[in-house]
Amino acid sequence: MIGTAALAAALIQGELGSRPNFIVILADDLGYGSLGCYGETEIPTPNIDSLAKNGVRVTDAYVTCPVCSPTRAGLLTGRYQQRFGHEFNPGPQGQASEKFGLTKSEAIIPEVLAKNGYRAGMVGKWHLGYEKGFTPMDRGFGSFFGFLGGAHPYFAGQRRSQVMRGRSPVMETEYLTDAFARESVEFIKTDDKSPFFLYLAFNAVHSPLQSTEDYSASFPDLKGKRKTFAGMLTGLDKAVGRVLETLKERKLAENTVIFFLSDNGGPTPQTTSKNGPLRGFKGQVYEGGIRVPFIVQWKGEIMPNKAIPTPCSSLDIFPTILDAAGISKEQGKPGLEGESLIPLIKGDASLRPTRSFFWRFGSQRAVRSGDWKLVAGPGSKSELFNLLDDIGETKDESRNYPRKKAELERLYADWDK
Repeated sequence: MIGTAALAAALIQGELGSRPNFIVILADDLGYGSLGCYGETEIPTPNIDSLAKNGVRVTDAYVTCPVCSPTRAGLLTGRYQQRFGHEFNPGPQGQASEKFGLTKSEAIIPEVLAKNGYRAGMVGKWHLGYEKGFTPMDRGFGSFFGFLGGAHPYFAGQRRSQVMRGRSPVMETEYLTDAFARESVEFIKTDDKSPFFLYLAFNAVHSPLQSTEDYSASFPDLKGKRKTFAGMLTGLDKAVGRVLETLKERKLAENTVIFFLSDNGGPTPQTTSKNGPLRGFKGQVYEGGIRVPFIVQWKGEIMPNKAIPTPCSSLDIFPTILDAAGISKEQGKPGLEGESLIPLIKGDASLRPTRSFFWRFGSQRAVRSGDWKLVAGPGSKSELFNLLDDIGETKDESRNYPRKKAELERLYADWDK
């Protein structure tokens, strides 16, 4: 006869065993139009496209900032990063303030999941703190392989900051995108009955432009930067493919929720990334800087191969994970500013939230409410656009719709307070 303690442990393990795993794959500087499923025709991305084929592709998805570190702070905390003073990038490690780091007052996804029976691991680019107390191992991750800074070379012997395993520097000789795939596969293969959370934050396809010869050789008709970029994107896609194949081999594909997105829009002039029909680039609050590819796969739970036009945000990832894991916001983290996407991705077509989305990046600002967007880009006066009719933000409607402009100005002012 099973004892009380053993029975309780078995019930807890049974509950945990039924909870899904989570993988958040974050690409770096990947433009809205740089994937096959978002319109790219020169560079095949079959593995990433398979996520959209087997899941949902959000057409109007946003991050909270047009540059790296603030976006990551918003994603992992589920709150606008301005709430806790994380509005800008910190600069290189040698120039950043010793106090720089994601504030400990904000619980992040791995910390909450770890308290609820999950094992959490991170692979890739952190960019949320360099000093003790602010590294991944201090913020709920049980394992870490990657680097702490922003931009990073892909080949050995060119490292501007050290590659770390846990808290210790290591010498990594493999092409960094491939190394991140390798480490992610090993994390998934770990013999542990607990459900897992993997935060896989690639530095591809961020500069410097560096590809292996094998990857770039697939594009004999491309030249210069574009050829190298194509090789880097191919490496990223193959790395995602290795993760997906491992899930399949381990019979975990049906019980793993995968999010794929970019941290901001592509810096097209520097890297040849594409932002599709959108205006602007990385560093701007026009659509090209903040609207990103956003894919969710949960096999057997959500309708496959579906495009969702409802505006969504990277802030929605945290509450969606809690919802899928059966953890209430009160138990997980009160004050989250996103919404669970579970009803939407499971096919409730009636859901079209009227919520608004906000951006502040120094002097730049923007707000989207419904199909309308008010934006003050770099060095420009505020403009009003109807994104349903004008996705490229080409026609300022301020004179034609002064009341709508005033309404969005008030919305932004209230949020900015």
